[in-house]
Amino acid sequence: MVQRLFPKVRFALIAVVLLWIKTYIVYKLAFDMKIDNAFEQIMLFFNPLASLLLFFGFALLATKHRNRIIISISIVLSFILFGNAMFYGFYDDFVTFPVLFQTNNMADLGTSIKELFTYKTLLLFADVIILTILSRKFPNFCDTTPLSRQEKRTFFSGVTAALALQMVISVIYKPQLFSHSFDRQTVVKNLGLYTYHVYDIALQSKSSAQRVFASGDRFSEIDNYVKTKDRQKNKELFGVAKDKNVILISMESTQSFVINQKINGKEITPFLNGFIKDSYYFDNFYHQTGQGKTSDAEFIIENSLYPLDRGSVFFTHANNEYTATPEQLKKYGYYSAVFHSNDKTFWNRDLMYPALGYDRYFNLQDYTNAEQMSVGWGLKDKEFFEQSISKLKSLPQPFYTKFITLTNHFPFLLESEDRFINEYNSESGVVNRYFPTVRYTDEALKHFVTRLKEEGLYDNSIIIIYGDHYGISENHNAAMAQFLGKETLTPFDTMQLQRVPLIIHIPGQKGKVISKVSGQIDVKPTLLHLLGIKTNNSIEFGTDLFETNDEPLVVMRDGSFVTNDYMYTKNVCYNKKTGEPTDINICQPYIEKAKTELNYSDKLIYGDLLRFDPHNKYKTGTMITKFE
Repeated sequence: MVQRLFPKVRFALIAVVLLWIKTYIVYKLAFDMKIDNAFEQIMLFFNPLASLLLFFGFALLATKHRNRIIISISIVLSFILFGNAMFYGFYDDFVTFPVLFQTNNMADLGTSIKELFTYKTLLLFADVIILTILSRKFPNFCDTTPLSRQEKRTFFSGVTAALALQMVISVIYKPQLFSHSFDRQTVVKNLGLYTYHVYDIALQSKSSAQRVFASGDRFSEIDNYVKTKDRQKNKELFGVAKDKNVILISMESTQSFVINQKINGKEITPFLNGFIKDSYYFDNFYHQTGQGKTSDAEFIIENSLYPLDRGSVFFTHANNEYTATPEQLKKYGYYSAVFHSNDKTFWNRDLMYPALGYDRYFNLQDYTNAEQMSVGWGLKDKEFFEQSISKLKSLPQPFYTKFITLTNHFPFLLESEDRFINEYNSESGVVNRYFPTVRYTDEALKHFVTRLKEEGLYDNSIIIIYGDHYGISENHNAAMAQFLGKETLTPFDTMQLQRVPLIIHIPGQKGKVISKVSGQIDVKPTLLHLLGIKTNNSIEFGTDLFETNDEPLVVMRDGSFVTNDYMYTKNVCYNKKTGEPTDINICQPYIEKAKTELNYSDKLIYGDLLRFDPHNKYKTGTMITKFE
């Protein structure tokens, strides 16, 4: 049987072997997957095989154009491999099903893709060329004789057994494999990239069904949990910014390691260094974003909910009910607006902002000379702020506004006339270019604050400046180690680098550095507290940053977390004082709490449970419409 079967499946098997070898090479060169032992190395090598046999096996069912189908399957799977390699190059993550449908983001990704794309990436399609040559030059070798029913049964029985064996071994080795779907590294390492994508599609289907079967009982369960969180309010600052305007500024890709630091003897952020002295500065503040990056930061800060483990809430759940900050502030007479000089559909903002309660979205169409004054991803920050001032001044007061900067975006391009400091000197061009673009954004912020003072808006506004997510990924750890004066960076160091600036400037308040462990999820309750708005009935996972809390816990989207004394990441518990691994059992209670919070937040979003909130007085019950 096998002797008769082999010539018929020979071409498909060659396609399998070529893609198998290519996938393993990409695993090793493009993906930074930690291998702990020889068994994991063996698993990594063999994990693409079973799924590739299955996918190419479907071509064997065809009676016509079988070899063309095999080549087509090879092309599709090669593009999946290519897409993941490109995506991982910046995000240190694998593509998920929801991300694939963010097609209206693609037009703005040009400079980022160009940075990652090299001639070597063309080698990802070398096997397709080989298969095409074989099918055309050696047709007798590429047998297309149909398989008998028994031969098909034999082939697919073997493939099914291989897949089942892989699943069993993976679950035995990693019992929590399927309960930790956010840990895509582990899923890919054990099941393979292509099986992961099948699993990801299954997860998406499950997530889509959650809204249909959602009920008010699930909301009540989460509501009760949130209300049990210890919240000791700081009465001294309650209402200190009552009726003040709110100006929220998102600093693109800005991490805390640039604050109060120099390169080549020059300060990287001279304006922010001075502004901090007259503000509350949180130097132990972490971003908590997932695949949605900037949009995730917006979502977290304005909802005090966690982002999703897959994709961006802005894309997948723009029609949900929310109780976001701009919506809640309507009751207190606030007008809300967003300023962002990008296409209004980018990150689906034209749909999501109305869902969050915004009254106005100033987007690319509202700015002039954008093409001439742009670099990298859009209008340069200084020009963006300058053009925004007149729009800001025209708004009814009090207002709640958000400004999203762009210049300090990967791959960190900047014209020579806008450079206030020279590039860093390391092996990484990305790291080298990062510092001048951060310095430019700092100068743009200085200009903006000056203009606020000139227009009489500064003294009646609370200004909150925050970093949205990391700018330098783990792919540049060697250069970052050089900058930080370390030989290498450990996972502990990498987690420390996830700190981003948070600066809260309140008119009449003295500056103070607060080193409390905190995260983006804490911004909403903090702001509402400062504005004198009680949040007893709100669904918020964050806490007021000025409250007294002996055991703060900052949870990341991948299940990592930080407390006063411990840090947990990549399945290792660290002592923060020493930076060394410690007994995992010490972190176990926090691991369970982190898992609970992420699970509850996911249920709220996937099930659209806030529509069951009896305290949500802002529910419209209608489909969200775009900004005109």
